[in-house]
Amino acid sequence: MAADGQHTPSTEVERLSELCKGDLHDLCDAAEAAIQDGGGFGWLSPPDRHAMEAYWKGVLLVPERALLVARLDGTICGSAQLQRAARNNEAQAKVGQLTTFFLAPWARGYGMARQLVEAVEETARGFGLKVLNLDVRESQERAIQLYESLGYVRWGSNPHYALVDGKWMTGYYYYKDLTVASEEGARR
Repeated sequence: MAADGQHTPSTEVERLSELCKGDLHDLCDAAEAAIQDGGGFGWLSPPDRHAMEAYWKGVLLVPERALLVARLDGTICGSAQLQRAARNNEAQAKVGQLTTFFLAPWARGYGMARQLVEAVEETARGFGLKVLNLDVRESQERAIQLYESLGYVRWGSNPHYALVDGKWMTGYYYYKDLTVASEEGARR
């Protein structure tokens, strides 16, 4: 309890290797809420529940993907994925992609977006990755602010990144050198 008698929600971020009871339902609900709020997750409108469930189950089957989730009072409210290069791609074996990052609108304001991105970075370092790449629609202003505050460097844009409601949206491309971030953290 907070000093004012209000409940202080618990927050945590974890990597999932399997879906426990309620996780699939929570993931689908949170993703649907984020999609309806304007994105952060590629779909423009929520697919039917069967397709959404199949998607999440499939993510856990891909060896090159790590699924990280944010929980608010134990309920999954957001996620992000770390995608590594295929095993036959030695040239990009040290580069990962932060992808499908979202947080349900009802869970914003607790610092979990930052925690989730930082957890992806830590997971990437654990896999020996040196660089993380990501891309984001121009309309995702809060995500852009977060990425830039965490040291991601915008290196390019594409004015025809995504077609939303018949209008082209610009997409921005970012990278972060995880070795520089690690060295700076070690000096502190």
